[in-house]
Amino acid sequence: MDCRESALLVSVLLLALALCSAQNYVLSDDGGLGRVFDGIGGLSGGGATSRLLVSYAEPYRSQILDFLFKPNFGASLHILKVEIGGDAQTTDGTEPSHMRYENDENYYRGYEWWLMKEAKKRNPNITLIGLPWAFPGWVGRGKNWPYDYPDVTATYVVNWILGAKQYHDLDIQYVGLLRYTLDKSGLERVKIIASDNLWEPIAFSLLLDPELSTAVDVIGAHYPGTTTITEALKTQKKLWSSEDYSTFNNEVGGGCWARILNQNYVNGQMTATISWNLVASYYEDLPFGRDGLMTAEEPWSGNYVVESPIWITAHTTQFTQPGWTYLQTVGHLAQGGSYIALTDGKGNLTVVIETMTHNHSVCIRPPLPPFNVTSQNATFWLKGSIASIKELQVWRSQFDFKTNKPSFFEKLKPLKLVDGSFTLNLAEDEVYTLTTVSTGSKGSYPDPPPSARFPKVYKDDFDVRNPPFSEAPYFADQTGVFEYYINLTDPGPHVFTLRQVLTERPITWATDADQTISVIGDYYWQSLTVTCDVFMEKMNAGGVFIAARVDKGGQSIRSAKGVFFWVFADGTYKVTNDLVGETVLAEGQSGTEVHSWYTLSLTVKGQYASGSLNGYPLWKNAVILTPKAGWAAIGTRSFELAQFDNFALVAE
Repeated sequence: MDCRESALLVSVLLLALALCSAQNYVLSDDGGLGRVFDGIGGLSGGGATSRLLVSYAEPYRSQILDFLFKPNFGASLHILKVEIGGDAQTTDGTEPSHMRYENDENYYRGYEWWLMKEAKKRNPNITLIGLPWAFPGWVGRGKNWPYDYPDVTATYVVNWILGAKQYHDLDIQYVGLLRYTLDKSGLERVKIIASDNLWEPIAFSLLLDPELSTAVDVIGAHYPGTTTITEALKTQKKLWSSEDYSTFNNEVGGGCWARILNQNYVNGQMTATISWNLVASYYEDLPFGRDGLMTAEEPWSGNYVVESPIWITAHTTQFTQPGWTYLQTVGHLAQGGSYIALTDGKGNLTVVIETMTHNHSVCIRPPLPPFNVTSQNATFWLKGSIASIKELQVWRSQFDFKTNKPSFFEKLKPLKLVDGSFTLNLAEDEVYTLTTVSTGSKGSYPDPPPSARFPKVYKDDFDVRNPPFSEAPYFADQTGVFEYYINLTDPGPHVFTLRQVLTERPITWATDADQTISVIGDYYWQSLTVTCDVFMEKMNAGGVFIAARVDKGGQSIRSAKGVFFWVFADGTYKVTNDLVGETVLAEGQSGTEVHSWYTLSLTVKGQYASGSLNGYPLWKNAVILTPKAGWAAIGTRSFELAQFDNFALVAE
């Protein structure tokens, strides 16, 4: 026997040994099928997580949307869930309401309408879901709670659904609401998710209340940790992870997403999983920065990043559709990891396998109990109606944490089945899709422009006659709502302005501020000059500010520090080191009054700050020890009408 024959014999023996040592798994529909698959989705809102996306120039904005929604291209999402804006801080910013006051209706505010239409344009079959995180103050009838007057709350949400159809031809398919009010409004087709929060107490309530059970279509839980409770299963309702993921979108975040997409069904029988959030399109230093399926946080540069969760999503979404059915034969691999299998009932089969290790798949919540995953051989046997399948397409992602050279969504050679079976050598931290579906593809575009910091010189005169969106580019409202405004009473240079429009505190679960504020710029700016024309509309107690070095936003906005230069309608000014105005650095007379335009300028350099009014120094050399850096901002003393114009930044 020569060396070549010896080598061949060794290879055969090793292969035989591998096959003998492989764990066997049966995929079959002989005993019936599992639950019906409802899809994988992303969540825009909760809050303002897509804020910067709308400011991208073409073609980059459309490319981002393609990676999210275009079938057989990127994430190819089946579901889009959006916030029904309530004018309130709901995590990373505020989103405008369609009914700011009881007698007010406007179905063009904000950007969620646009986003739903763009998603629908790419995938006409996408499922649309709406959920309010907060409400305008009038809904509570004087209370900071929206559910004491359920008819009022329900009508508010129903009007949003009707407006979606009337003004944008969008059919909302799921919402959290009362069945009676929906039916009374001719919306029998709209299904109800409850409670879109926790398994408890809604599961117990459905078992005890037949009328409630009849009204609810889906039990939705947030961050369930891939598990459900017995009572939820007993209801026989669809079970969804209606908000999940919320994890920094590096490779560990991709591993988290891979694990829960499989194990939400294997462990918890959940047939839909929705990522918070859809796309990280908000300033990264706001809470939960980069917790989206991809990153698009630089509209000024055009740069965006297609992160690993996009391709992990594609492993399932490109080879299944809502309406497919899970096989009952799903489960955990012997050496760690999991596998799911779905069929369309017409001969097609898709199998998704993940072997994510513990430390490479930790999600932000809930805590992940320890478990082990090691390399293994796995043999899958196809039985029942799928036994005749002869070949499967193969797609693989390898995270490869050891070399930091991952490869995602790579198409391999088709796999020939032998006697109705196939064997895989599964390493740690891999995802495989094996499928009869041959239409999958890894979409691509030329590289976007390189990443760049926010421009050091920036101006906006808000002179936009027909703005495509109600908000000005790059401004991220943290409390209050700042919108384009046409000031028809001003024949001078301030016809087109930016106006803070809220006069009543909204109802929100997040910690917003008593002041309104919108941030902009680079969080790491230290020395800069902020200039803006301001116009107070509230008599006596009115006030406005410009600011620099604002160090917090989102649900932490109430405790924000920085340098805040205020002028008030009573003829005074103040400089404070915090948004709430407790730490006063300077104060005095300004001569400012309501219904007059003033130009404020704030310069911060090193440890000193100075300010001017209409070009004349008003105060100087205020000592600023902290914070060392932060955003620029504009805002008002309370929930009051005020206007801003000719905003300018110059940073060093």
